[in-house]
Amino acid sequence: MTVRVLLVDDQALFREALAMLLGVHTDIEVVGEAGDGAQALDRVAALAPDVVLMDLRMPVLDGVAATRRLRVDHPGVRVIALTTFDDDEDVFAALRAGAVGYLLKDVSSARLVEAVLAAARGESVLQPSVAAKVVARFAALPADGPPQPQPLVVPLSERELEVVRLLAQGRSNREIAAALYLAEGTVKNHVTNVLGKLDARDRTQAALRARALGLLP
Repeated sequence: MTVRVLLVDDQALFREALAMLLGVHTDIEVVGEAGDGAQALDRVAALAPDVVLMDLRMPVLDGVAATRRLRVDHPGVRVIALTTFDDDEDVFAALRAGAVGYLLKDVSSARLVEAVLAAARGESVLQPSVAAKVVARFAALPADGPPQPQPLVVPLSERELEVVRLLAQGRSNREIAAALYLAEGTVKNHVTNVLGKLDARDRTQAALRARALGLLP
């Protein structure tokens, strides 16, 4: 299936470069562009993209506000924040608004393509520095009572523990494969097993549940 992508950024040159980068991939189709959040809402209604790559700081309507509107009006559209900034305020505002991913503009082309395809599959994709912020924020939340982590019905193997620890750092399957000297297909199988054992819908939730269970250092 070809993933339909809308590019939203107030810099026309960046949009053009991004369109060229993504356009060489047969499983991705750039269906349109928008220069601000208000235009993005109109383009989504007209073009029905699967994934929106959304800048955050734009005129007229910023990316966070546009993402919040899309979550209500077009809940099936997956938004990835693609921005220059990774300060806490931007990160958590975007994620609270409904973004399923957060990447910086210096991301590699391979990682960006992988993120678009992952978002279309319903997965969350976070820059490693952002993933660390999310896990740290979760760990800092006050507990409602004494911690009572439940043991897993089927425990993670040693290899799966290694995978989930790298996954929590925001590493892609390719990066995990390189770090553990495994084939990428093998890593995909381990990630699938980890999600199943942790009863997690995506990689971010798996990292949070692993943290809650004390599986992360």
